This record gives sequence, structure tokens and C-alpha cells, in this order.
Amino acid sequence: MTDFFDRITRTSTYALPVFARIIFAAVLLRYFWGSALTKLDGIFTPSLGAYAQIFPRQMEAAGYDASQLGAFHWLVVMGGTYAEFILPALIVVGLFTRIAALGMIGFTVVQSLTDIIGHKADPTTIGAWFDRASDALILDQRAFWVFLFATLVGMGAGSLSLDALLNSRLKQSDYTSDKAA
Repeated sequence: MTDFFDRITRTSTYALPVFARIIFAAVLLRYFWGSALTKLDGIFTPSLGAYAQIFPRQMEAAGYDASQLGAFHWLVVMGGTYAEFILPALIVVGLFTRIAALGMIGFTVVQSLTDIIGHKADPTTIGAWFDRASDALILDQRAFWVFLFATLVGMGAGSLSLDALLNSRLKQSDYTSDKAA
């Protein structure tokens, strides 16, 4: 029986990260890209909605006139918007996966805090852990997102990834240069 579970453990080391990336692509990729698309009026022009989503209180104070906000706000909006495109793409193809997944954890935390504090999410939307209900949009759902990202941070992209390809090429290159020396 021990051999059976040892085999499962060895297989999981290779399969779980790949499975995590597939689940991410199936469940969250279009969510993040769709969200990012709503934030752009042009390649370097954030939409009014982008400012309202990311800086709800500041936009309300500025009378929903984005020109009243500074360069800092523009940089944060553009950085967050492009992070919603780039980080998920990196995870799906398995390139710089650990860094991208770490970035997605940070993104999810900031997104959740913005929803709770900035948009004043109601208690039902926020939810509560250990309450028998598993459908809260913030605490329940995003805890699973962070768990998925943490799996990728801890285990990497897996064997079917650009990270694995780059690692094998680097090892091959190191081996060749060691032999030549």
C-alpha cells in the first residue's frame, strides 16, 4: 500500500501544477482578461470605469472626473490592467509561473480589499468562513483562487510548461559548458 501512495505522491508532483494551470485557464483566465478589457479605452488610455473600479472613493470625491486624479492613479490603473492580461497569460503557458502566481496572489488580495473597503461590499458578498455556506464572492471564492496560486508558487508550473523547457535547456547548456571546461 505504501508503494501505491508513493507513486501517487511522485505523480502528483508532476500532475498537480499542470492541472492547476488548466483549471486556472478554464475558470479564471477569461474572467481576468474580460475585466482588463473593461478598463481600457485605448492601449494607454484607461476607461473612466477603470478609475471607478480601482479608486472608487477618490473618483467619487473628484466628481467622477478622472482628469482630477494624478499620474500615480494613472500608473496604478494601467499597471493593474496590464497585470490582468500578462500574469494570467504567463500562468497558462507556464512561463515565470511562480512569480506570476505570486503576483496574482497580491492582485487578488488588493482586489478583495478594494471590494470590501472601497466599494463597501455587503456582508453577504464578503461572506464568512466556517459558516456552512460556500458561495460568498470574496472570502470563499477568492480563498480558492489564492490556494490555486499558492500551489503554483510552491510547486512551479509542472512538466508541461515553458518553465520546464527553459530549465531543461539551461541544465543542458550547463552540462555542455562543464564538459568543455
